[in-house]
Parts: sequence; C-alpha cells; structure tokens
Amino acid sequence: MPSIFSKIINREIPADIVFEDEVCMAFRDINPQAPVHVVIIPKKEIRSLADIAPADKEILGHLLVSAAKIAEKLKIDKNGYRVVINTNDDGGQTVFHIHLHLLGGRALKWPPG
Repeated sequence: MPSIFSKIINREIPADIVFEDEVCMAFRDINPQAPVHVVIIPKKEIRSLADIAPADKEILGHLLVSAAKIAEKLKIDKNGYRVVINTNDDGGQTVFHIHLHLLGGRALKWPPG
C-alpha cells in the first residue's frame, strides 16, 4: 500500500510544495511544530533510515543539500534551523517513507521530545 508521501509525489493528494527536483520533493507540514516546518522526501520510496542501502547515499546527501537550499529560500539559514529524521516507532516515525523535517523560524529548545 503506498504511503501518504507516495500519494503526494504522484499528485493524488494536494500539498503546499516549496521545492521539487528529480530526486526529492519538499512541502509544508500539515501539523507544524515551528513557524517553518517543511518535510523533505525522496521520490524513491525508502521505508526508514534503518532500511537504507549503500546505493542510497547519493539520495541522502541530496536531501541534506536540498534542506540547506530550502532553508536559504525560506530565509531561516542565517538564524539557524534543525533537520530531524525520525526512525521507526520509538524514534517517532509515523509515515514509513524516509523523510527529513526542516524546522526553523524561532529558537529551538534542546533536548527535543
């Protein structure tokens, strides 16, 4: 069964897309945890960080480079931001299609959760 993120990639479900290229897509989170909260997903379906293969390193690097570009585009690059990957149930992953959360627009506290 395709994940909600696959349905967004296939344009079966609408999303507020802020960035897209041949490898990934980024859209605003529907339940934002910060003034800027963007989800960045690869177009290749990878279940979680625990399921990556050596061949996925190019995709994962691309996601991080894209996060930096998006942070600049959304003007949170100068003050700072956080990138989070939740992995599996105890890590807080709720959609099992690997994704990065880009959070910013305010001072973020530590530790999270």
